[in-house]
Amino acid sequence: MQIEKLRGRELDQLFEAVLSLKNVEECYRFFDDLCTINEIQALSQRLEVARMLREGKTYHKIETETGASTATISRVKRCLNYGNDTYEMVLDRIHKK
Repeated sequence: MQIEKLRGRELDQLFEAVLSLKNVEECYRFFDDLCTINEIQALSQRLEVARMLREGKTYHKIETETGASTATISRVKRCLNYGNDTYEMVLDRIHKK
């Protein structure tokens, strides 16, 4: 797990802050203060790419619909295939709602 290299008090603090958010509106406000618009869009784009890959969409369709580069799509696909299964976990959780 690559994140192990980053593990520490500051990252724990960030994750605890995210976990403390109570609703989508608080998330919008927190991430607006924390990140640039481009950073937020990049994160949301990756999750959308993961959703589309899971549905069996082609690279071309994903690239066209999301604007994601093939490098981003490949990275997300690698995470889906060999990562920590968290894309699957969160997509299952949010789509059960």
